[in-house]
Amino acid sequence: MAEHHTGPIETGAPMDYKEHEKTYNGFIASAKVGSALIVALLIAMTAGFFGHAGLVGGFLIFLVLAFVGVFLAR
Repeated sequence: MAEHHTGPIETGAPMDYKEHEKTYNGFIASAKVGSALIVALLIAMTAGFFGHAGLVGGFLIFLVLAFVGVFLAR
C-alpha cells in the first residue's frame, strides 16, 4: 500500500543538489547542441535536394553549419 508521510519532504534520503545541477546543465547543453545539429541537417538537406548543391555540397553545408551551430550553442 502507499505510505502516507505527514512530515517534511526533506526527511527522506539526502539530496545531492550539486549532482542535480550538473545533470540539468548537461541535459540543457546536449539539447542545445542536438537542436543545432538538427537545424544544420535540415538546411543542408534542403540545399542538397531542392537547390543545386547536390550530395557533396549538402554535406559541406552541413559540416559548416554544424560547426557554427555547435560553436554558438555553447
